[in-house]
Amino acid sequence: MVVVTAIDGENGSERVLREGWKLASQFDEPLHVILVYEESDHKYLINKSLDIDDEVSPEHAEELAATVIERVSEDVTDEYEPFGRTGNPPEEIISHANDVDASYIVVGGRSRSPVGKALFGSVTQSVLLDADCPVVAVMAEQ
Repeated sequence: MVVVTAIDGENGSERVLREGWKLASQFDEPLHVILVYEESDHKYLINKSLDIDDEVSPEHAEELAATVIERVSEDVTDEYEPFGRTGNPPEEIISHANDVDASYIVVGGRSRSPVGKALFGSVTQSVLLDADCPVVAVMAEQ
């Protein structure tokens, strides 16, 4: 089995990765770190970061994810396998977890008002509700 840790490369990603690493170490399981980009929102970032002008490919997402994950993991661990995807983040995270028969999914979370959740949705909320395995939500420091 595998511990799947989903990060977004933003503040708090290191805390989420650290928790994923603790679980993987505790249960002596491999650690997969996944970063999912919504194609419409992040195409510009992938193109800028990789200095390319063509369409975003799965290989470009993998390359950018590996770079971001390496930066985030610098003070945590170097024992992980990076995965980059484009698409709907909750769907891609859950799909990857199902494909590798994950024992846990680790995601970041933050406090939000009920109205904020209804209006904007939440990757964490969707993963919590739809995953077939236990999900650990690492809340942001306040």
